[in-house]
Amino acid sequence: MKAMILAAGLGKRMRPLTDRCPKPLLPVAGKPLIVHHLERLAAAGIRDVVINVSYRADQIVAALGDGSHYGTQIAWSRETHPLETGGGIRQALPLLGHAPFLLVNGDIWCEFDPLTLTDLERDLAHLVLVDNPTHHPGGDFHLDTAGRVHEEGEPRLTFAGLSLLDPALVAAHPPGAFPLAPLLREAMRTGRVGGTHHRGRWVDVGTPERLTELDRELGTRQG
Repeated sequence: MKAMILAAGLGKRMRPLTDRCPKPLLPVAGKPLIVHHLERLAAAGIRDVVINVSYRADQIVAALGDGSHYGTQIAWSRETHPLETGGGIRQALPLLGHAPFLLVNGDIWCEFDPLTLTDLERDLAHLVLVDNPTHHPGGDFHLDTAGRVHEEGEPRLTFAGLSLLDPALVAAHPPGAFPLAPLLREAMRTGRVGGTHHRGRWVDVGTPERLTELDRELGTRQG
């Protein structure tokens, strides 16, 4: 199985930290945030990783190289301008192939075993969901007792930024910038999205404050 890490965003919420450093390279516990992803993927046996880049792309490519230092093999998908999540995946399809792949938001940190997501059967996506954090109390989707994800319903959970996707979810969409969420919602309406409720540690590293908190937490663990 291949994985794709989304790393093309502008990091606006992380300013001023991202004025000169792209968000994936911001340090957490002594290493860039994106390196935590690469090491977790490699530990799970996932070696082939596609990373899309746009903002300060050369910095990210120079820092990570071909990925061999982290036990991975990186293929780079460069975007001349940000293509949003859906468009970024659509452009990277030649690198990802035809089999389902693991999609990882570059600005999260999560204690989740990616090997638990191995089979889509007839689904187009399988989402990892978490309890709603304080900064997103309303959640995103409902996970029913049969493991199906719906737009509506209670209780609601938050999308963790981790998923297993079938390339067919975006393959028919014309190239260019477009969001992924509408395609996921359409697949939900046809009953083709499953989900898993992850109850372990998860952090949306979306603000300098949450970055500092995670850095402190992981530093304490290492100490």
